[in-house]
Amino acid sequence: MHIKVLACEVLAREVFYCAARSANTIDIELYTQGLHDNANVCRETLQPRIDAAARGPYGAIVLAYGLCNNAVIGIEARAIPLVIPRAHDCITLFLGSKERYQTLFSQRPGTYYHTSGWLEYPDRGGDRVPYDPKSGLQSPQHFQYDALVAQYGEDNAQFLMESMGAWKTHYTHGAYIAFPWLAHLPFADQVRRICAENAWEYLELEGDLSLLQRLLDGQWDDADFLRVGPGQRIVADHTGRIISAR
Repeated sequence: MHIKVLACEVLAREVFYCAARSANTIDIELYTQGLHDNANVCRETLQPRIDAAARGPYGAIVLAYGLCNNAVIGIEARAIPLVIPRAHDCITLFLGSKERYQTLFSQRPGTYYHTSGWLEYPDRGGDRVPYDPKSGLQSPQHFQYDALVAQYGEDNAQFLMESMGAWKTHYTHGAYIAFPWLAHLPFADQVRRICAENAWEYLELEGDLSLLQRLLDGQWDDADFLRVGPGQRIVADHTGRIISAR
């Protein structure tokens, strides 16, 4: 099958790794992590690309995204099926299942997860979009002090910087999701430094790309993946399935 994949850049290394192992022919487009700052902008960016891909030579379009604070709600399939994992966010794709993510969250709710892509995305210089505090999955660290001063004045800028740093106090652990084929890169050391700076306990978790691999292989069972047929759109599902098609 020829598949079009639209993916967040935080999955860059992992999605190309899985694509190289897949029997399918896969075209990949990466989108800036900055889209997470505003769910509406994310949705408005992805929909035209889905529409364009529907006119191409593909058997299906795959979204390597999760629910991502409702950023995918309302996205529609056109002439060909659209497939998306049943995941609240991309961390599920790094851990292998929504069940494992839920188990780990229940064991240590104050854990901040790090992956290669989350560590690398600031260096790529991707575009940011207008920030919506209801949309950001990570902290709004991208705001620059000078820009805040220009917009809000120095006193207000200082208050905002302090407020935006308060997110760190809610965490007690920093977890690095590790893969053996990335062991030669310095990601684990980066996370150890982040944990030391924030007085967090360091954890290292074994990554699991089986869910992402099945997404690219076309093994779309209903328990883990939503197939959106032509003319349908993605809606929230509060029964535990995360998303449904309507």
